[in-house]
Parts: sequence; structure tokens; C-alpha cells
Amino acid sequence: MTEDRHILGLSGGRDSAALAVYMRQHRPELPLEYFFTDTGKELPEVYKFLDKLEGFLGRPIQRLNPDRDFDFWLAEYGNFLPSPRTRWCTRQLKLRPLEQWLRSDLDAGVKVHSYVAIRADEPNRDGYQSTHINMQVHLPLREAGIDRTGVIDILKSAEVGEPDYYRWRSRSGCTFCFFQQKIEWVRLYEQHPDRFAEAVEYEKTALEDGSPFTWSMGESLIELVQPKRIAQIKADYEKRLERLRRSRRINPLSARSPESIDDVYGIDEASGGCVVCHK
Repeated sequence: MTEDRHILGLSGGRDSAALAVYMRQHRPELPLEYFFTDTGKELPEVYKFLDKLEGFLGRPIQRLNPDRDFDFWLAEYGNFLPSPRTRWCTRQLKLRPLEQWLRSDLDAGVKVHSYVAIRADEPNRDGYQSTHINMQVHLPLREAGIDRTGVIDILKSAEVGEPDYYRWRSRSGCTFCFFQQKIEWVRLYEQHPDRFAEAVEYEKTALEDGSPFTWSMGESLIELVQPKRIAQIKADYEKRLERLRRSRRINPLSARSPESIDDVYGIDEASGGCVVCHK
């Protein structure tokens, strides 16, 4: 086998969606295969957005479902919650299904071109780098000089828009992603109380079995959503947001919102999160 495959992974976030739109507009001749590694624990808004994007692309987005779900791997890891230091969820529920999907073709000599949504304003971020000799990663957004403002412009001009969760959360990923800021946990509690309750149950089980981690650093979810604590978290967020607004002049024509949670908390996107999940 010598034919090539061209794949583009979608996370349910704005960057990968913009890349898909960009490739459809600029490289329509490529037989792109779109895929989404579905953990089964994604936000409802993610699935709704993927359906909308699929309609625009005119091609199916293949759902790669792991053969063993989150509950299986949680048990395998002794009920220890995943954390920034032990990202077993990414490894087992995102990377493993992708590698299984491609392995037979890669081993048979097929060259796989993977298009990854890393922007021009993320100079220190790398995409998923396969160790297989037949896997080649491309970064079209970076090569075209497209930054976050450009990404939002692409989605607007194509009338695809952004996932609804950006109203209250800064990135895609599982409902209980440990990269969330505390204000995002509060908003999950308010927007999707059933998903928050599920995260609480996972955390309780993990703590009972001796896990050193909670979903949010330094406190349990039960502690985090006590009324006084919620008020404190919201007040802290508003103070940080006001300091951000004062520190820079807001361009009313810019698509970059001053209310990005990553901006408010001074988080470099290259240091927080995983390309496979969040982009």
C-alpha cells in the first residue's frame, strides 16, 4: 500500500473547527477524514456543535469511541483521578483510540498526514507527534499566520460560529476536565448540575480509595460550591477581570474577548491543556 491518508482531528473547540473550515476552503481537493475521539464525558454543547460543523463540511465526522470507557480506566488506575501530572485520560481515551484507528495502515506503509490546529500565536506549542515513521504532522494555521482573532473570523465568515459553551467556559474537553479554573467549576455547577454531580461522585470514590488528587487543586467540589465559596470565587474572578480591563486598551473591533478565562488568570495556552482534547 502506498496511498496517503489525510486526517484532521476535531476536539469540539474553536481552533480545530476553524482549521476544518480553512482546509475545506483552501484545500478542497484533499480527501480529508475528520474524526473526534469521544470519551463519552464531553459537554452536551460539544456534540451539538460537531453536528452543525458536520453539516458545513459536507462530510461525516467519524467518532472514535474507546473500546474501554472512563469508568474502566478509572478502576484500572486504582480510582486515582487523572491530573496534570498523570493524564491517563488523554492517553487512554484520546490517543489510544487514534493510534488503534491508524495502526494497520501505518504498519502497511500508508503515509498518514495529520493536520493539527495550532495557531500562529502559539509559537511554543507542538502537536501530537507520532513516533511512527509514516506519520507526518502539518500545522496549516501557523503556516498561514492565523491567530486567535483569525480563527474566530473564519468561523464567523463561514456562519459556523462557536460552540455555546464559550459563553461560560474557556475550552472543550470532558465535563470534569482538571484544567478548568475554579470559576469554570462553578459555572458547570450552574449550567449542568447533573454533570457536576457526576464529577462529585467520581471525586468521592477516588478520595475514599486514597487518591491524592481532587478535581480542583486544594479543595473538593463539595467545598467549592458552598454558597460563601461560590461568592468568593466569583468576586475574585470579577476583580481579576477588572484589572485586566484596566491594564490594556480594549479594541472594539477585535474578536479576542477580554473575558477569556485564560487571559484573566494569566494562563499561557501552551502550558495548560492538551492539543488532542482542547483545540
